[in-house]
Amino acid sequence: MKKDKSSITQDKLKAELESQMLYLKLPFMNEYYNALATEASTKNWSHIEYMKRLIQGEAEQKRDRAIQRRISSAHFPVIKTLDNFRWSWPKKINRLQVQNLFRLNFLGDNSNVIFVGSVGVGKTHIATALGYAACLNGYSVLFATAIDVINSLSAAKAAQRLQAELKKYTKPSLLILDELGYLPIDKAGADLLFQIISHRYECGSLIITSNRVFKEWANIFNNDSTLTSAILDRLLHHAETVVIEGKSFRMKDRIES
Repeated sequence: MKKDKSSITQDKLKAELESQMLYLKLPFMNEYYNALATEASTKNWSHIEYMKRLIQGEAEQKRDRAIQRRISSAHFPVIKTLDNFRWSWPKKINRLQVQNLFRLNFLGDNSNVIFVGSVGVGKTHIATALGYAACLNGYSVLFATAIDVINSLSAAKAAQRLQAELKKYTKPSLLILDELGYLPIDKAGADLLFQIISHRYECGSLIITSNRVFKEWANIFNNDSTLTSAILDRLLHHAETVVIEGKSFRMKDRIES
């Protein structure tokens, strides 16, 4: 059947509209404008209400995509939330202190959070959950183990691209350094880590998990008391320390048997 002139004109207008929405990168509006127009006609929406629904859907989809990009860029080993944390497992933990951290005020203040406790008590779980919450709230996040960071910077230094690699760790709003103290760090590695901490001082937040209390940190940094003091001075100036005590959750089956 041959189309009449008005149908051809309508198809042309739709094609032009869809082309312009694609150009403006409005995928939600491009996909749903016709269905919402039908709904608007059925429910007698005003033009303003119709436009509001279209723009609201586009904005929500854009926010969702941005959140997923931040989560992907964070490189979390697994996604963790506070809802699935086993509060009953640690022998000692300040629950109110931890829950208050999820207000994320420390990010606005460029402050640090340091979790101290033995292996398997939930330090990484809570640190990851904080990072995930930060992603949901618009902050850029990067998760890495302390040793991986040092190895990455050492390789970059050898390849004469240290400054570019440092930006990877200084640019995010929140850097999570996991497992500081689990392996010894030589003088060169300690110097590289100090550069990150120094660059982020009062400019971006750090979350650190460690199995060592602060008085033992010199053992982490090649027994260099001067460097250790400089690191602690910058970390603790604006910081909250969360101490968690207990046995390893990963060993619970053996412990309980």
